[in-house]
Amino acid sequence: MDGPVQELDGGQWLAKKIDIMKLQKMVIFSLLLSIGARAGKAPSDPVNSPPSATADSFPTGRVIASVGCQQDAGQSYALYIPVKRRKTTSPVIYFFDPHGAGALPLCKYKSLAEEFGFILIGSNNSKNGNDWSTTETMWNVLSEDTRKRLPLDPDRIYTAGFSGGAKVASYVALHHPGIKGVLAGGAGLPDGTRAGDFAFSFTALAGQGDMNRTDLIAITGELDKTRTRHRLISFEGIHEWAPDNTMRIAFAGLQLDAMRQGGTLPPDTPFIDQYVKSSQKRIAVYYQAGQLLKAEEECRLSLRLMEGLPADSDWFKKKEAALIANPLYGQQQREQQRLLVIEQNKKAEYQGHFQQEDRDYWIRTINGLQILARGKTNASAMNQRLLAYLSLAFYSFSNRLINGNENQGARYFVELYKIADPANTEAWYFSAILHVREGHAPEAEKDIDRAIEYGFRDRSRLEQQPEFKGRMSRIKIPK
Repeated sequence: MDGPVQELDGGQWLAKKIDIMKLQKMVIFSLLLSIGARAGKAPSDPVNSPPSATADSFPTGRVIASVGCQQDAGQSYALYIPVKRRKTTSPVIYFFDPHGAGALPLCKYKSLAEEFGFILIGSNNSKNGNDWSTTETMWNVLSEDTRKRLPLDPDRIYTAGFSGGAKVASYVALHHPGIKGVLAGGAGLPDGTRAGDFAFSFTALAGQGDMNRTDLIAITGELDKTRTRHRLISFEGIHEWAPDNTMRIAFAGLQLDAMRQGGTLPPDTPFIDQYVKSSQKRIAVYYQAGQLLKAEEECRLSLRLMEGLPADSDWFKKKEAALIANPLYGQQQREQQRLLVIEQNKKAEYQGHFQQEDRDYWIRTINGLQILARGKTNASAMNQRLLAYLSLAFYSFSNRLINGNENQGARYFVELYKIADPANTEAWYFSAILHVREGHAPEAEKDIDRAIEYGFRDRSRLEQQPEFKGRMSRIKIPK
């Protein structure tokens, strides 16, 4: 806990000024939108490139943080061209970060680009808050610029995103034929989009502690009823970009997709055999640890990936059947269902308390969740998801109230936000806005310093924020 929460007078602001039911609906809507929890740290080695750069002038083996689009100087993208790439054209993955940090995923996955020969492109303009019309314009400019200036394989174009960026990646694939696959981390399809027979493969990636994990499980369940090639890849983590060892499986899935009958790559037997051995090793590790649900999930994943390829799928089928027949598997499955019921009941309980100015309740609840979220058990993961749920709810209330100039109510939720998710840059950014409005400029600068410490890098946003104009000259944001 980072100091005491500011006390508020009475609580009448909730009854008089806020339509709490609208806010609750907004919270639920925001949960579906899956706003990114953290902006992440700044890339370690980016350089810049002018709009006039040609394909031959781009350096290889280094993240270029900003390549200006020739058609629209207001748009740019990060770029990574692997040293080990094809002499003619190369497959490409377009990345969409929820905060417009195009270089972030490229720095994270550049070793995979070298391993698989992918060109990586990260939009600097796609971010949470854009409407679909803006997204459409962004994609048209980005796509045209990169296809003209880079040696891209037109038969191997993929999109990837995290949180709100995952919905952008899915939107692009749904509206633009030619996208062969989507890697969706921490969120799924755009709101209102039903599962169907898509022309692209869909890979969902979710941390065990991600508040949207249950939604992604539901989406993959709906896709089971379609002809869309799809899979779910889980990892130990929260609502965040998947670690590179998990993303390696996702990249391998794109390679295997391209090798299937009628694909753009011939079957690579050594590559397939190596994947099978790696998967079998992961299954053995899970089994030895007594994690039968994870072992069965890995079997299911490999069966999906090996479908239509010259691989020994029988091993995975027999292993999956043996796991499901194990009494321990049934026990773990029932425990998983029990925790899911608890999770849903807790969310319903929280919804009731959003209507009350009950600071003590929230502090007890948050402190309890933070203690129970430690560890790597299924119960710990459930509590991590509940913490993330509260973080997003407090964000939603805070954002709505700040935009409506309901500063007293906003302060109440911002302080809860800071306690529930103290390393979230948005909590400190919101707090800084309110401190300026409250006449506490020095405190606002301290809050911005904290936001920067936790990864805030959006200089243009800071400069354009009305409350901060002329007040943040001393603030230094790392490049």
